Amino acid sequence: MKQEVQQGMAVSAEIETSRGVPLSLKRNTRYHIEAFRDGKLLWEDYIDNLVVNEGLDDSLNKYFKGSNYTAVHHVGIAGSTPVASATNTMASASRSWSEVIAYTTVTRPTLTVASAASQSVTNSASKAVFTISADNTVIGGAFTVAGAVASVRGGVAGILYGVGAFTGGNKTLSTNDVLNVTLTATASAQ
Repeated sequence: MKQEVQQGMAVSAEIETSRGVPLSLKRNTRYHIEAFRDGKLLWEDYIDNLVVNEGLDDSLNKYFKGSNYTAVHHVGIAGSTPVASATNTMASASRSWSEVIAYTTVTRPTLTVASAASQSVTNSASKAVFTISADNTVIGGAFTVAGAVASVRGGVAGILYGVGAFTGGNKTLSTNDVLNVTLTATASAQ
């Protein structure tokens, strides 16, 4: 398998079939994040997600082996200046980012996507919503984590699919500001 991973880039994998014909698959996840204060748009940003090794392995196992499949995924918000690494895991002590937990719900929002169409899935009809619960909350990006136990806000259980940083740097939010997070995941043959 050939794998190319860099922050801000899509992930590519090449699988050789039993007949020696290479089958390439390119994966990309993009977040569109909108911040609102008193119903007015403060800012919006886009994040091109790094799909980490743990997420790649998990998706390959679930599709090709059918092992431990669960369709439960959650969206989280990362703290100041996240630097994504292909070796990041939720439990990794070496990851350079932390999770922001200053929002009003007790669990991470569930990622609810529509059926795939044109090699893409999105939660645009059911965005992940975060209502900020503390002034001067600094956020730097977003992440997606899989597994039934991955709903625990601030928890390290679950399989990290990917993480990314804002293109425009960190953002500071206040109490009652609202973040709407839309995730679009795509796959294409190369």
